[in-house]
Amino acid sequence: MNNQVTIRNAILSDINAVIELDLVGTPEEKLAYWQGIFDRYVTTGKDGVFFLVAEINGEVIGFAIGEVRAWEFGSPPCGWVFSLSVSPKTRERGVGRLMFKEMCQRLKNAGVSTVRTMVDRENKLTLSFFRSQGLRTGRYIELEKQIGDMEATS
Repeated sequence: MNNQVTIRNAILSDINAVIELDLVGTPEEKLAYWQGIFDRYVTTGKDGVFFLVAEINGEVIGFAIGEVRAWEFGSPPCGWVFSLSVSPKTRERGVGRLMFKEMCQRLKNAGVSTVRTMVDRENKLTLSFFRSQGLRTGRYIELEKQIGDMEATS
């Protein structure tokens, strides 16, 4: 049995495995969301978008999604990694590191020199992972507001 990790482009038949991995982190199934992601990142074949899966012996054990984004809020083109997940049973084997490294290489080949992501400050596991990959606080600050009660700002 070969326990070699392979990183490859996602294909449409990976959707169920990706949804299962996503359910580990979020208990809410998001079928329509994932169908939209697969349409955008797998089916269209657009330049600058990347959906990678990691597998061992044909079993999908992780995925990473990223893209080149340009000029949002004045930011020059950069790479964004907006999803990275590894099966809990294969964590601490370097799978996340391999996927992140491959994603960064693809983003670099697409012409960018900076990679960004967003992490919930309460998600210590993900925050620790990205910090271990060399990511630090960047020059842009995320701001947010709850918009349920619009009269609160008058």
